Amino acid sequence: MTDNFTPGPFAEELAAAGIPDHMHDWLGTFGVGALVVKMGIHFLEMSPERTVATMPVEGNTQVAGILHGGAHVVLAETLGSFAAGMHAGPGRHAVGIEVNATHHRSIAQGLVTGTCTAIHLGRTLATHEVVMTDARGRRLSSARITNMLRDNAG
Repeated sequence: MTDNFTPGPFAEELAAAGIPDHMHDWLGTFGVGALVVKMGIHFLEMSPERTVATMPVEGNTQVAGILHGGAHVVLAETLGSFAAGMHAGPGRHAVGIEVNATHHRSIAQGLVTGTCTAIHLGRTLATHEVVMTDARGRRLSSARITNMLRDNAG
């Protein structure tokens, strides 16, 4: 159990990832996950309906020096899963059951911005579209993720 005065074990990680203070109770026990930290994902907005984050190209490239296609998918799945988890609410969690992506344009430097928008927020399923863009607003990739919403084990 945490209180409003004692930071959880992941307080620094949550702050570095841009997680708003009011969400630290939700994520304080688990943090944002090692892959989110490794990829350098930084959240700008967080809600079930719209979640936005950035990710650097540097450190996430493939052998040709462009952003790895899997990095696009990591950003998309991270945003969709966090948004679905917020929608699931207390006592519930989201489990990814499908993700797909189409890559439209490459990028070799700078930041990628992922914007996750809800398509369907139901009782048992949540589906989001995630669009990755460059600094000029050009679409780099499009993804869709569906999460099943389940009750926590009791």
